[in-house]
Amino acid sequence: MSLGTILSYPNNPRVAKAKIAAAYNGLAFDEKMFDLMTERDEAFYQRFPVGKVPVLEGKEVDLFESNAIGYYAALQNADSPLLGKTPAEKALILQWVLFSENELQTNFSQWLSPLMGYSPYLKPSVDAAIEKVKRALGALDKVLLSRTYLVGEDITYADIAVATSLVFPYKLLFDKSFRSQYKNVTRYFNTVTGKKHFKEHLGQIQLCETPLKYVPPKKEKKETKKQETPKKEKKPAAAAAADDEEEAPKPPPKPKSKLDLLPPSKFIMDEWKRMYSNNDTDVAMKWFWDHHDPEGYSLWKVDYKYNDELTLIFMSSNLIGGFFARLEMARKYAFGSMVVTGVNNNNAISGYFLIRGQEVPFEVYDAADYDSYNFVKIEPSQYEEKKDEIYKYMAWEVDGFADGKIFK
Repeated sequence: MSLGTILSYPNNPRVAKAKIAAAYNGLAFDEKMFDLMTERDEAFYQRFPVGKVPVLEGKEVDLFESNAIGYYAALQNADSPLLGKTPAEKALILQWVLFSENELQTNFSQWLSPLMGYSPYLKPSVDAAIEKVKRALGALDKVLLSRTYLVGEDITYADIAVATSLVFPYKLLFDKSFRSQYKNVTRYFNTVTGKKHFKEHLGQIQLCETPLKYVPPKKEKKETKKQETPKKEKKPAAAAAADDEEEAPKPPPKPKSKLDLLPPSKFIMDEWKRMYSNNDTDVAMKWFWDHHDPEGYSLWKVDYKYNDELTLIFMSSNLIGGFFARLEMARKYAFGSMVVTGVNNNNAISGYFLIRGQEVPFEVYDAADYDSYNFVKIEPSQYEEKKDEIYKYMAWEVDGFADGKIFK
């Protein structure tokens, strides 16, 4: 019997999660390919307000979270052991379902998405995600040292959620060397995905041999033809002197920014930008605090004034991009990390800026979008209490992080 139709893209492990849970109860889902770019319309948002897939068009209910769809399938059999028999088992299963989302899936996505070109590659962000993945796998490896399954002596929904979260990483990221660090997790993954219903919906999983790596896009070389400048004919000295008298006076040199007239600083902005771009965030931030010049530069907390009007995450991210595009004059004098936190229809924009001098300069406040943001100066006396928060914004580890952009 079919529980409804799941809309998604091909070979989505999140869909397999629900189909495996249904199979353990002798049920099934129909599946239909869905193109978000062409088929997602207002009617879709009315039924599924988050606007993502997979979603379930059910006979009894419409659902838009994969774990809710899988949980719905597991609930169809009141005697099914998938969701545990005692309150303790039920709580443990929920624990591992949340672990699969918050500790595994979220961090895998932030590692894998930039490598596949789905989001911008920023080395500190990817490195931070990798470290979080390692921490999660280390914890899981310890738990599995003496267990075959996560809860009890057989497959539960906890195993379905965790194992399906590991599919893409084991196929695309975890090579033999990496897997050797987490032998218990690898044994567990092979054991669980070797079960009949897992193989039926996941297929034969080929473990990664060569992990995905970031490849910078190639820059196209533009062919420029040298234009030959015609040689000037020599004129008699008298004629040349007459020409000189007729030449218009040269325009005065372009006035410098007021920021260029500030006393020299030991802190070099370009060095900081290179340090941030090419190193882990903890290394970069140590360098920052070792070299920061509070007299020559100031730190500012920046918050968008109209967060209650924000809707979709990608639109909020585009707002940041538009603001940054209008700050071109400030590129020499400023550095910023702005992030979007929250979810669709309930998100916020905030961040930190480092700016030359002690005031918000013309190069920043002249930007068309400046009035949409609050700039609050962080005084040197506040640095110690703000260090952790500033680090999180620079590493994109702010609670609820959804997207971010760097101005440099």
